[in-house]
Amino acid sequence: MRIAQVAPLYESCPPQLYGGTERVVSYLTEELVRQGHEVTLFASGDSQTRARLQAPCARALRLDPDCKDPLPYHFIALHRLARSADAFDIIHFHTDYLHFALFAQHWSKTLTTLHGRLDLPDLPPIFREFAMMPLASISNAQRAPVPWANWYGTVHHGLPSSLYAGGCGDGGYLAFIGRICPEKRPDWAIEIARRAGLPLAIAAKVDKVDRTYYKTKIKPLLKDPLIEFIGEISDSEKGSFLGDAVALVFPIDWPEPFGLALIEAMANGTPIIAFGHGSVTEIIDHGVTGYIVSDVDEAVAAIPLAKALDRVAIRRRFEERFSVERMAHDYLSLYDTVLRRGTVDAVLNSAAVAQAAANAA
Repeated sequence: MRIAQVAPLYESCPPQLYGGTERVVSYLTEELVRQGHEVTLFASGDSQTRARLQAPCARALRLDPDCKDPLPYHFIALHRLARSADAFDIIHFHTDYLHFALFAQHWSKTLTTLHGRLDLPDLPPIFREFAMMPLASISNAQRAPVPWANWYGTVHHGLPSSLYAGGCGDGGYLAFIGRICPEKRPDWAIEIARRAGLPLAIAAKVDKVDRTYYKTKIKPLLKDPLIEFIGEISDSEKGSFLGDAVALVFPIDWPEPFGLALIEAMANGTPIIAFGHGSVTEIIDHGVTGYIVSDVDEAVAAIPLAKALDRVAIRRRFEERFSVERMAHDYLSLYDTVLRRGTVDAVLNSAAVAQAAANAA
């Protein structure tokens, strides 16, 4: 199959440091190539891939100090793709709704995976306007604000099984990984660690929009000797960081669409203690790969239970549910569904045109 994968340009594929969407796009692209498909990846020029790379910008935009406006580069990518659309059997977008207007007439060969939160007030109008566009969700919970949208299926993220190996958790610390922002609640993670009397290692980035929150709410809490702020880490560092942790704490306060850190922890055999918002209940098997809790009190109480979980069984559950092979299989099934429905729609439209012509005659 001739497949175009269209990634955002904020991070490379895979990202050098933090990055969720681009990381998933990279895993999917490389697995599709491994399976023998002809894949073209539209991504930043510093991406590493075995696919054919189409790069509208030299480097990831978030790390490019010369980039002041990321939109022009995304429009360049979409323009180049539109000119070569006939070269692909299916075009898989990971760029939110940015491409909808340009590719609405080509909906029958597109699939759009929505990676972000969908409970924002300005999203329903765009999904209604472009109701023809086939959509994929990354969790069933993600769909809740717009259950009527044109969903073709849900595909949970997957990781290469060889990316991480099981850890022993002998570092003696709790881990927090991701972003420093209000909805991720690093302050709750710090409180959980303090009350448990355990060190907390924080591997996270601070976006520009969250710098005030970091300086006023989080930085003062880092004076505690139990708390260590590491900053952003790469994939190569993530294995030991998560594998050596007693548990990953995931005290979110928002409808998390997926939570890639959850399956990264599972791939390392690391148990998870997570607040039950958004997709968490779809990902964590309570009492097997971790514990789903409601507040800080329950999180603290769950730590000894999490430490007692079988890390080999956690890794096994990851392999059963969240491998990149499973993710690619699910997406290939959705590609086939899109193409079949597009063919049926084309046949029906042709029949309708023929009937209208016959009636006119």
